[in-house]
Amino acid sequence: MTSLWLDREQTIATDPFIDQARYDTVIVGGGLTGLTTALLLARSGQRVVVLEARTLAAVTTGNTTGKLSLLHGGQLSQLLHANSPDVARAYVEANREGQQWMLRYCHEHQVPFQERDAFTYAGTPEGADRVQREYEACRMVGLDVTLEAETELPYPTWGAVRLADQAQFDPLDVVDALARDLRLHGGHVVQGAFVTGITRNASGIETRIGDRLVRSDRVVLATGTPILNRGGHFARLQPLRSYALAFTVPGPVPLGMYLSIDEPTRSLRTTPTHGTEHLVVGGNGHVVGRQHSALAQVRDLEAWTAEHFPGAVRTHAWSAQDYRSLDRAPYVGPIVHGDDRIFVATGFNKWGMTNAVAASLALSARLLDGAMGWADTLYNRPATLADAGDAVQVNGSVGFEMAKHWAGQAVAKHPDAAPAEGQGVVFSEGMRPVGLCTVGGDTRKVSAVCPHMHGVLGWNDAEKTWDCPLHGSRFTHDGRRLEGPALRDLESITDSPE
Repeated sequence: MTSLWLDREQTIATDPFIDQARYDTVIVGGGLTGLTTALLLARSGQRVVVLEARTLAAVTTGNTTGKLSLLHGGQLSQLLHANSPDVARAYVEANREGQQWMLRYCHEHQVPFQERDAFTYAGTPEGADRVQREYEACRMVGLDVTLEAETELPYPTWGAVRLADQAQFDPLDVVDALARDLRLHGGHVVQGAFVTGITRNASGIETRIGDRLVRSDRVVLATGTPILNRGGHFARLQPLRSYALAFTVPGPVPLGMYLSIDEPTRSLRTTPTHGTEHLVVGGNGHVVGRQHSALAQVRDLEAWTAEHFPGAVRTHAWSAQDYRSLDRAPYVGPIVHGDDRIFVATGFNKWGMTNAVAASLALSARLLDGAMGWADTLYNRPATLADAGDAVQVNGSVGFEMAKHWAGQAVAKHPDAAPAEGQGVVFSEGMRPVGLCTVGGDTRKVSAVCPHMHGVLGWNDAEKTWDCPLHGSRFTHDGRRLEGPALRDLESITDSPE
């Protein structure tokens, strides 16, 4: 599966990795958060390096729908349920600041974008009340929304919140511009740098990449979810997987950016990519590793599109991973309270295009001894009773998944033959869960235990990966780490000759 945005020639070459090099700040993660933070710091004169385990934007940034909007589905009404109005207003102010910064950047660097109205709509009669609540929440915190009875969508809706004059873009256009700009300001971008550990000592911080390392005064973890357990963010985040497909459509397509407030989620936008106008349809989200068949979710999304947009031809399919915080607001700042050397930015809940830039503005200001007025209210908000209840629910589900999958492997038997092409199975060898799969004619056997917190992995038949149902770590079919809090690859297993 390759996204519409990533289906292009890689134009940003990697800088050489310099073992034992010294930097002011190391940024781990080459998506929008990491690159924007790095650029802001480099502009100030800091010596900065971005370490990306794969290629720039390979994870969430390159697999989004690319909406630069302040209308975030049902986010504000949910955020207000768990937080004070002041926190909700700060959330909007932060995202507005992030949006405006990015629009200015696009103007200044000739990055194309399109202005579009954004809509949050009810796709069922039951969703109408939620649309009304979101409208009231938006008005309360100062968004100039309207309530619409009709939309341009070719299927029934039951009301929509509309926010005019929002924007959309190809996220890879932005990533390319940021990376080039960062280098112009003396920053370095190292791709294929898989961070395996971070330690603090009297002289600063050592960031390890295998048996090599770089030194710095500070580290920013811009990795979706923090790759360090200190701070316990893995227990305060829910990893979510969702799907997107691009189509060419012979008939009319909606011009606005649409998102349903009810389930199953449907997200729509158009984009002029590769010289062709595409319709991008997303949705069918679920907690990572807890869906029996990811491929079935892709097929359902394709069938839904064919029903409502006759003649649509699929050109691309992809999936993205996002992290939702307990109270629906991001976690941005020191990894633990009082730590002024390791910082995190996570919990954007699928709204990373604006939240990522807001986080970058706040982090860079803090690291440069400045301040953003809204950051303290938003990112230093007090914990609430709702947080406690959600924590019990989220971690209770993690415990249930742990017990269920370990119990299941106790009775799963070794398959009689190798799995069919594109398929994988988990079974028990003694007390050890093992994964067996076949991809591209290559049958591989790996440990099916996640090295993070020992969850039993499941097979993702859409992306041909091993996914952890506990905290969202993911691995290729042959065991290489892709994303999530795990810091090691899976153990490869070779059967002994009889």
